[in-house]
Amino acid sequence: MGLRFLGIMSNEIGVDLGTANTLVYVKGRGIVLNEPSSVALETSTGRVLAVGAEAREMEGRTPGEIETIRPIKDGVIANFEVTEEMLRFFIKKVLKGRFMVRPRIIIGVPSGITEVEKRAVKDSAERAGASEIHLIAEPMAAAIGVGLPIEEPIGSMVLDIGGGTSEIAVIALSGVVTLTSIRVAGDEMDQAIGQYLKKDHNLLIGERTAEKLKCQIGSVYPLEKEIEAPVKGRDLVAAIPKTIVVRSEEIREALAEPVNAIVEAVRLTLERTPPELAADIIDRGIIMTGGGALLRGLDQRLREETGLPVNISEDPLSCVVRGTGRVLEDTDFYTKILF
Repeated sequence: MGLRFLGIMSNEIGVDLGTANTLVYVKGRGIVLNEPSSVALETSTGRVLAVGAEAREMEGRTPGEIETIRPIKDGVIANFEVTEEMLRFFIKKVLKGRFMVRPRIIIGVPSGITEVEKRAVKDSAERAGASEIHLIAEPMAAAIGVGLPIEEPIGSMVLDIGGGTSEIAVIALSGVVTLTSIRVAGDEMDQAIGQYLKKDHNLLIGERTAEKLKCQIGSVYPLEKEIEAPVKGRDLVAAIPKTIVVRSEEIREALAEPVNAIVEAVRLTLERTPPELAADIIDRGIIMTGGGALLRGLDQRLREETGLPVNISEDPLSCVVRGTGRVLEDTDFYTKILF
């Protein structure tokens, strides 16, 4: 009875601690949480007022005594205490009162993470209530989530474009053979859109508006039928609110620089890949994961630049957390890939 009881109460969770969103997988239940990595604080006391979706709603709309923070920057912890609070909130939320046993956690982190940054993630998770913490490289978790045969002597190439980092990894025999990690991803794209509208239209917009524009009319290639969208912001000359109409061609121009940086990183990775594995990649192509994989035409651009097949994974936003889930379900098999 005792063991069975412990089995029911054991809490094993996988976390994709992302710059933009945090996703949580609970063993036996699947993905149970997908919320923005955002926290609203009272400025005077530092008290947490809201976490996740609720905090995200407040972003850019708060009075002076409240500030919203995204504690993860470029895929790593920028604010230690706030990350801890956010993790604690999410863990409590998914374990709903089953917090008798401190959970065992696997967290996806960027491959380019330093030892100090790893320590920060582990400390945050520990203080948030975890008993045992393992880290897994995000491209590796994404490859497992997609179902690639990572343990075989076959090269698989994964391009994971998140909110803060883009990582290109060639994986074989349960290890990362070649890796390029750049801190250019979804957030940089949003900033580029904001800068473009400021420069060309004298219009100041918030990050959320820029992100919405990217999703609505962002593209890498000319569209069959170009589209447009109204944008509300503040006129920098007259200093009053104003609405303008922006065309998809303009957003494409704004996104050119970050997109070029990602394409260049893919080429660099291919250049550094051993010839035997490069031969595998010619057959198998590149798998795109992460939110950035959804940018219209990016797969086509990469196909043209590299001459390789490029495939967007199914539900690219959840690949990393699905990978952590698979590792939880079969930890013995995957032990050697965990940090």
